[in-house]
Amino acid sequence: MEGMATNEGLGLGATIRAWRERLSPSDVGLPSGRARRASGLRREELAERAGVSVDYVVRLEQGRSTAPSAQVVASLARALQLTAVEREHLYRMAGLVPPNSEPIPDHLPSGVHRVLNRLGDVAVAVFAADWQLIWWNAGWAALLGDPSDKPPEERNFARERFPIGSGEGVRDVRIASWPVLVRNGDASDLAVVSDLRRATGRFPHDVRLAELIRQLTAGNATFARLWASGTVGAHREDRKTVEHPEVGSVDVDCDVLTDGDSDLKIVILTAAPGSSDEARLRRAMARASDSTAASAL
Repeated sequence: MEGMATNEGLGLGATIRAWRERLSPSDVGLPSGRARRASGLRREELAERAGVSVDYVVRLEQGRSTAPSAQVVASLARALQLTAVEREHLYRMAGLVPPNSEPIPDHLPSGVHRVLNRLGDVAVAVFAADWQLIWWNAGWAALLGDPSDKPPEERNFARERFPIGSGEGVRDVRIASWPVLVRNGDASDLAVVSDLRRATGRFPHDVRLAELIRQLTAGNATFARLWASGTVGAHREDRKTVEHPEVGSVDVDCDVLTDGDSDLKIVILTAAPGSSDEARLRRAMARASDSTAASAL
């Protein structure tokens, strides 16, 4: 029974009640009046401010209604004076996607940047929610080539994966400076498209993302077919072979971590410990370091 009480205290109704009870009448411009039996706002006062019935507030707090509409959730968030983080939490507890009018962020939070700089000898890059490359380390440049040689508009993994055009008119947009082979191309293609559709739910008003989807749908038949499937998901892992021009083929695991607030994709490429691929990866990084040191002399 104790566990059940704990779970009930974590639900949508209990959360709404906690937010209601922390507000005082003066917080919302109401007179305090005489001694009140209930702490915080009364259910009647919340209902009036949110434009819903008192009975509905009661059913929400008692857990008898668990799927309020987006309009009701927005009204409750305003009435309860929720912060942006609390408002997003309320939407998710109601089983809804929080509305977002902000553009896709290209900024790397200082904490994330600090952690990435301390990872050591691994190849890491960070992509925005629309797979636009926004940061990479020396290990990434050593393994795949330096992306700074490419125009910023061409540093997009989705554009690389789904070239626009046909025949001789295909635009060769590549982030990597040499071939990178994917073990399961079909599954990987679907994962990238599904991840982009997920991004449209997180950033429905982002102009750059909308234009990317428009161009890829119109210019790449494979993307258009996969996009029409409506699949929503996240690209989490892959297995790739990098055809490095100096050390040879390097098999790497590609793992994608996502920063929850901005939906940044942290892509980490590593080789199996103790393998010949790890040895070749380290040689590639060493050669790049030697070349950088030589050019600085």
